[in-house]
Amino acid sequence: MQPVVTRTFHLVNVFTRDGGTLTGNPLCVFEDGTGLTAGEMQALALQFNLSETTFILPTRPGSDATARVRIFTPSEELPFAGHPTLGTAHVLRRLQGGDQLALELAAGIVPVVARGDQWTLTAPPATHRRVAESRATLAGALGLQPTDLADEYSAPPLWVSTGTEQLLVPLRSREAVLRASADVQQLSAIRSSQGHSMAGIFHDDGARVTLRFFFRKGTGIDEDPATGSACANLGGWFLARGAAPVERTVLQGDLIHRPSTLLLQVDADGRIRVAGDVAYLGRGELVL
Repeated sequence: MQPVVTRTFHLVNVFTRDGGTLTGNPLCVFEDGTGLTAGEMQALALQFNLSETTFILPTRPGSDATARVRIFTPSEELPFAGHPTLGTAHVLRRLQGGDQLALELAAGIVPVVARGDQWTLTAPPATHRRVAESRATLAGALGLQPTDLADEYSAPPLWVSTGTEQLLVPLRSREAVLRASADVQQLSAIRSSQGHSMAGIFHDDGARVTLRFFFRKGTGIDEDPATGSACANLGGWFLARGAAPVERTVLQGDLIHRPSTLLLQVDADGRIRVAGDVAYLGRGELVL
């Protein structure tokens, strides 16, 4: 008979809005992933079926990090993602204290700091590249017209990566962002260098950004309620345009009934910071 192993998990919501506990993006955090294989972690992420599930592990020898963290969606492991980073830091503080942590992710060590229940991460350095697809192709994949896309010269679509490469497409109006409806076949034909089909569309009014993020899930398209990696990549988009320093409030998730607020800051020296409030929901035990 196999020995019974109990794994403790915690549930949090990240990037909550206006103190709403049941807003933002849900996250499951396993407080000790020691001994789990990558396949078992993947199966547990599918079991919970949230955007991401994380596993806290001991750091590697010589690392100055507080903990090592692996991040899984229901279908794959990610090198970096924003809401899992902040949510895991919130759980780690609950377990061992500390408002200044460093998490060892596959993309590198990411520093996180807290002020109350608001956590801020400093993203890995951003890279970018031009988009090969035409405006008509991008618009069709998003259920829009080419005229809905922002001006190609002042606000071009770009592939941006701060650990996970994503397509960012600026639109001319907030109304166009709200009207968009991604087409599964057309979006699936547009892939990042990592092989992912996903797109963030946004409108920037100079103070607030309205953002929606579509990604391939199974045989369809899903929409994320709050995407910290896309917010970080948005910082990289601003940097690519030479538009630093920048501060923006990013609003996401309203159309899928999970209103979320993300805070973006891009320093003049190119550092990208993403912040948001985290709400702790509770803990449980899983018997394996």
